[in-house]
Amino acid sequence: MQMKYSLDNKEKNVQEMFSSIAGKYDLNNTLLSLGIHYFWKMRVVQAARIPVKGFILDLASGTGDIAIQLARKSKIGPQVVSSDLNLEMLKVGTVKIRKKGLSKRISPVQGNAEKMQFKDNVFDLVTVGFGVRNFNNLQAGLREIYRVLKPGGQFICLEFSKPQHWFWRKLYDFYSFIFLPRIGQWISKDQTGVYQYLPDSIRKFPDQEAFKELMVREGFQKASYRNLTGGIVAIHLGIK
Repeated sequence: MQMKYSLDNKEKNVQEMFSSIAGKYDLNNTLLSLGIHYFWKMRVVQAARIPVKGFILDLASGTGDIAIQLARKSKIGPQVVSSDLNLEMLKVGTVKIRKKGLSKRISPVQGNAEKMQFKDNVFDLVTVGFGVRNFNNLQAGLREIYRVLKPGGQFICLEFSKPQHWFWRKLYDFYSFIFLPRIGQWISKDQTGVYQYLPDSIRKFPDQEAFKELMVREGFQKASYRNLTGGIVAIHLGIK
């Protein structure tokens, strides 16, 4: 029986769902996106202003793909913190980080994005890949990101968004509401309903302009976005 998730218990339910698929999360991402998710994450790293020294936070890091790419872009440079609320996802990410010889460059940390344990003005760069739509309180999460960034620091968010052309919208609706739930559940043997939650959460998430306005409202300067793959995903950028 699939678990019924509710907004009142969103954080608890989301964590249970992601814990259930942590071991097959990377495999599913690659199969279900036909490998395109690597391209999307690479574009985040290309857009990032990597400091010569200092600190980078990859928030809602999951299994650490973006954190790993950020550390690889600058072989000697800033310390990267890979933070996620879900312990099972962090465990998978920690193994990947160790196997790639990056344990000295990347520090996995369990933490809540809406109540971060970090001091004010710590990070030169904060990235979030496909994580902000899982926040229980989106504005609280953006406020925390702004708080921990240094003045002049960069925020980059990669998130599913609203396709700009009718063809992409029809294709993506078929993929996300019919193909993804069935194939994702079949591959992972998941019974929590996570692959139904994911497309539902995408549909409820603000579109490109609305999310840009939220960033501006929380104080980010030079807020902008870049559509990828017809607007199926977008990279949002802002400066503190």
